[in-house]
Amino acid sequence: MSTTITSSKMEFKSHKVFRYTLAGRPLVLETGKVAGLANGSIMVRYGDTVVLCCATASAKPRDGIDFLPLSVDFEERMYAAGKIPGGYLKREGKPSEKAVLTSRVIDRPIRPLFPKDLRNDVALTLTVMSVDHDCEPEVAAMIGASAALAISDIPWNGPISGVHIGLVGGKLVVNPTEAERKVSDLELTVASSTKKVVMIEAGANEVPDDVMYEAIMLAHKENQGVLEFINAIVDEIGKEKFDYPSCDLDHDMFDKVFEAFEKDIMEALDTDDKTVRDAKMVPIMDAIVEKFGEEYPEIGDIMEELIYKLQKKIVRRWLLVDKKRVDGRAMNQIRPLTAEVSILPRTHGSGLFTRGQTQVLTVATLGTLDEAQMLDGIDNDTEKRYMHHYNMPGYSTGEAKPTRSPGRREIGHGALAERSLVPVLPSTEEFPYAIRLVSDVVSSNGSTSQGSVCGSTLALMDAGVPIKAPVAGISCGLITAEDGSWDTMIDIQGLEDFYGDMDFKVAGTHKGITSIQMDLKIDGLTPEIIKQALEQTHAGRDYIIDEVILKAIEAPRAEVSRYAPKMTTMHINPDKIREVIGKGGSVIQKIVADTGAKIDIEDDGTIRIAAVNGDQAVAAKAAIDAIVFEPEVGAIYDATVVKILASKDKPNEDVGCFVEYAPGKEGMVHISKIANRRINKVTDAGIDVGSSVKVKYMGLDKKGRMDFSIKDAQ
Repeated sequence: MSTTITSSKMEFKSHKVFRYTLAGRPLVLETGKVAGLANGSIMVRYGDTVVLCCATASAKPRDGIDFLPLSVDFEERMYAAGKIPGGYLKREGKPSEKAVLTSRVIDRPIRPLFPKDLRNDVALTLTVMSVDHDCEPEVAAMIGASAALAISDIPWNGPISGVHIGLVGGKLVVNPTEAERKVSDLELTVASSTKKVVMIEAGANEVPDDVMYEAIMLAHKENQGVLEFINAIVDEIGKEKFDYPSCDLDHDMFDKVFEAFEKDIMEALDTDDKTVRDAKMVPIMDAIVEKFGEEYPEIGDIMEELIYKLQKKIVRRWLLVDKKRVDGRAMNQIRPLTAEVSILPRTHGSGLFTRGQTQVLTVATLGTLDEAQMLDGIDNDTEKRYMHHYNMPGYSTGEAKPTRSPGRREIGHGALAERSLVPVLPSTEEFPYAIRLVSDVVSSNGSTSQGSVCGSTLALMDAGVPIKAPVAGISCGLITAEDGSWDTMIDIQGLEDFYGDMDFKVAGTHKGITSIQMDLKIDGLTPEIIKQALEQTHAGRDYIIDEVILKAIEAPRAEVSRYAPKMTTMHINPDKIREVIGKGGSVIQKIVADTGAKIDIEDDGTIRIAAVNGDQAVAAKAAIDAIVFEPEVGAIYDATVVKILASKDKPNEDVGCFVEYAPGKEGMVHISKIANRRINKVTDAGIDVGSSVKVKYMGLDKKGRMDFSIKDAQ
């Protein structure tokens, strides 16, 4: 008996391909061929970059939460760049830092556009399958994520679009190529809706405010074409959005509680001390349960969300109507500031920056360049010498919780501070060190990321890192009304961040901006709001630099800490590298053992010496100098006679003598070049082994041997 297996050819009847040109390169969105079980899926092709973007949602809301459970995962497949993952397992592990940061950049513009009362799990999975380094996968993933959500049945008020802007040779460039990015003074990502800017992320080489504003507006304009493209796709194949049970609070209950406890909550909020405010809220929450618990039995379970919205209503009313801030400041007033350096005696550099109840301690550590971080990702970056890590332990907010590995927020804040300082760091040639900064938030009441920027400037200067200019960071908040009116405020604290509409973080020097990160809770910003935020933050960082940072430390230390490694850089002829290393590394190992220094040799002949103290570095350099030393024709050197060479054929005559003209370097002086008269013995000229003499290097003789003269040096 035989078995016959048959099959028919698969037909993708819903397969659609849509084409657009973005920054002169083809952008192709495909759907209906792969990932058909997702709520929405788009295969994005931008040049040869390919990203599969899938949006899925749970059928029912998640119980017991008061937020949208949205996850955005940017997944790098190493095969996309033709690489096999490093490490023992040889498969992708936890996301790279760049993947985490990209996930955050895409999450921020997408999240505010979901309905506020949606509690269904929503997952965006963005898988990079092919990389064309001229067409960044981050841009393709953002556009693909937006398109996948827009055509899906998931409730969402998009689409959005995003592009990168570079500044190459003073000219703004949309989606710069890899070669252009290497020389660009700006790395800006802007996401937009059809009317407003919804996200800004930037790293910049001290770019002026007006140039940054122009770049943001250029990106916003470029985004409009992509949005028209996506909307046309939605019109053709978009699904009807599904219905969902609203998880909003009972409005009648909220109104009753607000009427009963409005004055009590206002009194509790009216303080600049977070601990006092929190303490005053505890009896109010107990009173709410006692008064309304019988009428609304679930009120205890939803207390956190209820209190959040009660406080939010009051704080927003104060800001909009009364122009009153919780701590009594004016809208353009920064909290009290202090700064100190050299807090820790044995570290290489430390700075403590305090702004109100936000306090960040940053510590700088200097190391050799071989301690730079190795990178294993889908782009062409293989290492970085400057690392910035951010930690926010539970005690910083008064919470009793165990310490965990850094999450996306910690990674993001560390990267933001890192990006803020990179433009002012000295080059490797100027300062041959790897640099690690650790910012520990020891007290938190808003804007800790920008506090870590300020603390980092202090720590770098204290460590003797010759930065080009001090950098300060500050945030700008926003409050908007239904009638379209709005106002901004400088240096937002925790409540203003929670209940306001924007956290616009800007870091920079007096000269210009080095980083921007903008978080929104509304549907976007107008050009007028962006311009005012840039103006306010510039004034704020100028004040912090002049009145706080430079008064704590006027300039970088002239020398690195006594506990930091001492670095010496030298260059030798690459042909001499083999001599310095020696057979089986014997020569270099002996130098290291004798001096205690650490020595790194590069293929171009650059040698970097690191030692605990300067004497060790000097000794190691002297040993290498001796090995690679080459005398200059016509130059005169102090030498020591180390051997007299007697003639084998004529017992009463000498051939000449050997002299050591440099440590470990010897050459011969023929008997005819010892004195200005004829002599048979070296000793006839009053010279013996151990004698100090001056010798002149005459060059190479006819046999290619080094030729020295004593008589010509006199």
